[in-house]
Amino acid sequence: MRKVCIFTGGRAEYGLLRPLLKELNNDPNVELQLLVSGMHLSNEFGLTYQEIEKDGYVCNEKVEMVLSSDTPSSIVKSMGLGMIGFSDALERLSPDVLVTLGDRYENMAVVTSAWVCRIPVAHIQGGEKTLGAIDDQFRHCISKLSTLHFVACEEYRKRVVQLGEEPGRVFDVGALNVDALKKIKILSKSELENQLGINFDKPTILATFHPVTLEKNTSKKNFSEFLAALDDLEGVNVIFTKTLADTEGRIINEMIDKYVSLNNSNTVAFTSLGQLRYVSALNYVDVVAGNSSSGVIETPSFKVPTLNIGKREEGRIMADNLICVDQSKESILSGFKKAFSKDFKKELSCMHNPYEKADTAIKIKDILVNYEFTDSTMKDFYDLNFKDE
Repeated sequence: MRKVCIFTGGRAEYGLLRPLLKELNNDPNVELQLLVSGMHLSNEFGLTYQEIEKDGYVCNEKVEMVLSSDTPSSIVKSMGLGMIGFSDALERLSPDVLVTLGDRYENMAVVTSAWVCRIPVAHIQGGEKTLGAIDDQFRHCISKLSTLHFVACEEYRKRVVQLGEEPGRVFDVGALNVDALKKIKILSKSELENQLGINFDKPTILATFHPVTLEKNTSKKNFSEFLAALDDLEGVNVIFTKTLADTEGRIINEMIDKYVSLNNSNTVAFTSLGQLRYVSALNYVDVVAGNSSSGVIETPSFKVPTLNIGKREEGRIMADNLICVDQSKESILSGFKKAFSKDFKKELSCMHNPYEKADTAIKIKDILVNYEFTDSTMKDFYDLNFKDE
């Protein structure tokens, strides 16, 4: 029986991990453990651990760590609180491997704890770049603290090896979320309209806008430019999904609430749409806009025009449906003009999602179950100067 502990710190991450959880839970050779923390346990972010329990899983350990503030100092303190809780939780769980997806500070805290406790880590979605976010450095640090690596593209596999990781431990399996989205039975348009309280009777934008966390005090200005651009668009609906527990995130969420209150005839906002409603929306909206990783990685599979704004996601591989613009109102409006054009949409009919590969969850599960972990997390540095890959 291999004890596989899955860490999840928020709604988006859990949605991506769902297919892997299912595969692991159905394997008789696996004892599945869930270590739940971060935004899942915060009332402000929807207490989304309840969604995990509704899916039939047990939250084996819950570690509170999110403070009621979004300053850099509070983020650091949250990481400290997390590490205190993770140390005890990991000791009780004593997993054979800890699995973490992504690059957020919650992941950094739990992986650091696991490394000190000599618990092997399997990292999903390493090797990527997001030059505008503190997550970029966290991601590479997590890779250096990990034993196994499951990356989404060949370019990312090479980057993890470049970090000194032995090629035999780095697996190009595609993006877990893309594989998962294709298997979801979506809501009908009328069902989704009833649940969201908005009709798709006119052009609709799905908007997710996060702080650029490597910039100081820019969230209000940047998001104001986005809202000003929306004001200049005539006859459109907007579905906002709120931001995560990032520095200056509350500024954006407060601005969303105010904007929706002033434009309640054609806008709605949600702390969390949940995976089913989010995926269903991607099938029906006309344009996705903002600066989320979902906009880069998932929307290409739906061939929906996507406006990628600013530097937060800069550095990722971009598919043909991405329109990259800066954070000025004029540039955003120019991007919307292209995104709504029939010619651009027509060009996307045969596009390919570079993050898409078959059976991603099954491949990850099989490696997690069969990989021979040693009693030590000790590993050498793979030096490209002296070895040929």
